[in-house]
Amino acid sequence: MEEFYIKRLGHLGEGIADGPVYAPLTLPGETVGGERTGDRLTDIRIVTPSADRVKPPCRHFKSCGGCLLQHASDAFVAGWKISVVEAALRAQEIDTNVAQIETSPTNSRRRATLSVKRTKKGAMSGFHARGSDVIIEIPDCKLLDPLVLAGREVAEDIAVVAGSRKGALSITITKSLNGLDIHVSGGKPIDGQLRVDMAAMIGRHNLARLAWDGEVIAEAHPAYQQFGKARVVPPPGAFLQATEQGEASLLAHVLEATKGAKSVADFFSGSGTFTLPMAEFSEVRAFESAPDMIEALDKGWRMAAGLKKVSAEVRDLFRHPLMPEDMTKFDAVVIDPPRAGAKAQVEQLAASGVPVIAFVSCNPVTFARDARILIDGGYEVGDVHVVDQFRWSSHIEVFAKFEKPASKRDVEIPPIRL
Repeated sequence: MEEFYIKRLGHLGEGIADGPVYAPLTLPGETVGGERTGDRLTDIRIVTPSADRVKPPCRHFKSCGGCLLQHASDAFVAGWKISVVEAALRAQEIDTNVAQIETSPTNSRRRATLSVKRTKKGAMSGFHARGSDVIIEIPDCKLLDPLVLAGREVAEDIAVVAGSRKGALSITITKSLNGLDIHVSGGKPIDGQLRVDMAAMIGRHNLARLAWDGEVIAEAHPAYQQFGKARVVPPPGAFLQATEQGEASLLAHVLEATKGAKSVADFFSGSGTFTLPMAEFSEVRAFESAPDMIEALDKGWRMAAGLKKVSAEVRDLFRHPLMPEDMTKFDAVVIDPPRAGAKAQVEQLAASGVPVIAFVSCNPVTFARDARILIDGGYEVGDVHVVDQFRWSSHIEVFAKFEKPASKRDVEIPPIRL
């Protein structure tokens, strides 16, 4: 058995020794032993532990692949995530302050996608083991909200009725204001009897809604999410911030950045997470590529009281970004792109005269790339705030406010061609 000294963690949370050799579940400063296969270490034994090593709080940690860093202290994980953001900014030669991390508490994840499989005796549900298709049951999970965790019973009941012992169903359980919102995917095609069976699940488990591959099968109550003063029913399986605390942190930064703006554009608006709370103070134009999300946002706005005008447009901002001349009426822009970032739209933003950009990102690397484009276009970046909605994972979200001085806001509008 060879021994290795762990020098650092990679961006996926694995320990890295010279070579490089990758050793999961290790920490910088540790000496470890194991069997080397190519660039990976297996059968790892901790020879000299780090002072940051702690007893994992969840009994499922060693087998479940849902968490990566429970063996590290909270202080270490927070510092490491901040360092990942700082490294991404340095790579783009961006010099700004990274503020204190905001971490969601344990048992706060309001949504989870479980793998669920029928067995000889019933069914089993959980997350996959690390690097495996084996399902690990998680009755004492420390990540999930208790209501979401209780949804395992629903998922297993569905698998008994509609699942297969050959393959697993993918079942997303979301906490809504009116109960659990269930979305099943990867199952057999829906038919008449299956519809009847799935509709019966609503009453049996007091669910808000049950959908199958995007189609709502039964709905006892609207599966509302609260966005400011508005209640919205997002499409089945639609994007939702992982925790209420994380959403509140990001929203507070967005509202502070856009304070005083009369007209705001919300790019990649989803179902209105930021759009609708902003509409208490500003007129908002929302852009999102998914028609069903735009429909949900618009309906939520129309049913709410006390909001300013919200207009919503279905638009693919990757293929058809707004041009600088399209943004002259906006006092601020909010942008929350997927992990790939929003290079095409950011390039147009950089050339625009929009005074303020509130930038939310779930990927520090693409955020830093896009931030560099904005800075080169004349924007100045404020503090970068780190929001951790995914405890014990390598996932990191950030927020930053960008401002363009008045002297740099002139936009050259192309002449109209007749």
